Amino acid sequence: MNTATALPVGTLLRDWRLRRRLSQLDLAGEAEISTRHLSFVETGRAAPSREMVLRLANRLDVPLRERNRLLVAAGFAPMYGERGLDEPAMAAARQAIDLVLKGHGPYPALAVDRHWTLVSYNRAVPLLMAGAAPALLQPPVNVLRLSLHPDGLAPRIVNLGAWRAHVLERLRQQIVASGDDELGALADELRGYPGPRHDEPAPNQHVVVPLVLDTPDGRLSFISTTTVFGTPVDVTLSELALETFFPADAATADRLQRLAGAARAGR
Repeated sequence: MNTATALPVGTLLRDWRLRRRLSQLDLAGEAEISTRHLSFVETGRAAPSREMVLRLANRLDVPLRERNRLLVAAGFAPMYGERGLDEPAMAAARQAIDLVLKGHGPYPALAVDRHWTLVSYNRAVPLLMAGAAPALLQPPVNVLRLSLHPDGLAPRIVNLGAWRAHVLERLRQQIVASGDDELGALADELRGYPGPRHDEPAPNQHVVVPLVLDTPDGRLSFISTTTVFGTPVDVTLSELALETFFPADAATADRLQRLAGAARAGR
């Protein structure tokens, strides 16, 4: 979907409609417009108003970054700002991120952008990254590349087949939702890494796919959750995700609690 070539707004809207697997009749009904008018918009025979562009983008669940692109293609100014996390206007959001990451200790938690670039993390995350090649830890760090690269965490992931399949499927869904070419290139790169090509049965019939990792402090098993900002109106925040890891077994919880206690005692 992302391209340097400027495309007409009708073409972009049609691409998003097809990506969402909606017919013109379906989208017109949801947007409360006539199928004829939608067809005219998509073919360039009618110019949509700003309100119409936003209404269609909302029904199509278009990401904020791409909504701006739709508006510009239709001849309107972008609606959604894109601020850096270090800007004063983002202070409250930045504080919320810090609170979540710090409060999740002694378990790992990190924040990533839309391309899975590491933005921030808590003190437990370096335990997971231990042993990775220094080149993979140089900013900007891509956490998916780090996890599946043969010089990254892959050799220490006990259930690499299951975890690899989980990561690639999650990335596929994100590409479908966003239309992001850079994510597509990342997926191609990850699929090219050596490793199991098929899913493996999860040990003990886990209800979710765990990350089982051998570390210098023993074997650790995690399940993860993803948190995003509710109703963001800033592009940066809309693309930010917090990945929090929880112990999948009592042994992992005990080991992380002991490591945290030892770190506090060593201050």
